[in-house]
Amino acid sequence: MLTIRPARPRELPALTTYPNDDERNSATAAYLSGLLDSGCTQPAWCLVAERDNELVGNVVLWTLPGRPVPTDVVLLEPGDDRTAAALLTHAAELARSLGARTQGHVLDTPSQAPQFQRDPQRRERLLATHGFSVTRDGRRFRWQNGDPLPVQDDRLHWQSLAELGEEPFVDLLADTFTDTKDSVFLAEIAEHGLRGAAERNLADMLELDHERDWFEIGYDQRDRPVAISLPARTQSSAMIGLVGVAPAGRGQGYATAVVARGTHILVTAGATEIRGDCDTGNIGMAKAFQRAGYHNFANRKMFSRPL
Repeated sequence: MLTIRPARPRELPALTTYPNDDERNSATAAYLSGLLDSGCTQPAWCLVAERDNELVGNVVLWTLPGRPVPTDVVLLEPGDDRTAAALLTHAAELARSLGARTQGHVLDTPSQAPQFQRDPQRRERLLATHGFSVTRDGRRFRWQNGDPLPVQDDRLHWQSLAELGEEPFVDLLADTFTDTKDSVFLAEIAEHGLRGAAERNLADMLELDHERDWFEIGYDQRDRPVAISLPARTQSSAMIGLVGVAPAGRGQGYATAVVARGTHILVTAGATEIRGDCDTGNIGMAKAFQRAGYHNFANRKMFSRPL
């Protein structure tokens, strides 16, 4: 008989473990421990599948630190197809009962720490079977300690959120969204409008670990606001966050300048690894990461389903 239930205290943070797979077991346990400590998840959101007194799968819900409503599935050990169906059904029911209207999940290839999402083709089939669809086909980039620091662009001068307040950041974000090709931003604009999408994105970034002087607007030599830089930290790594260039500044290489600026800020704050994402089709942003010395270490598909 298969049972889906919250993990018991003694089962946290390891949850489902695999014999002869110490690298995966320890990395995933450490990751979940960090999520619990940071408030991105809680024990009641860590569901396990049990059969004959053995854990055969698990699913963990996630949200931004401290929020009461889970937005995503962050860890999934699906087990066999019957187990996967039960876990994904319970994950939807739990999130819905807590007020969630949608549920997301990301799938990275190739498989790597800390999630170790092995057999991605099967995982994608399982997600599709249970109502998920792809909302972004993306690329992931990484800078690591030992890589050359990107050169700063002296054509721009910067002012911070601490100096300016939030309103100029919302204004500039809305401007950058006017002709965005990013699939996630387009969906948000369709639902909330340009300014609403800008307000939501800034609010989300403000909930991440950051300092107010990290968030900056870059002004060109005519004192026009043309670039926005929002570096931050998550539980697992530092991140470039959101890169925006106003239409008036396009074609000048300012996206690379934003990546370089965020990299320097995060390295000064102690980061030894920094990550950033973009749509697969966003060739300009991919080139900006590469010109700043970042390497495409993985691809990431983002999924969502209505609840």
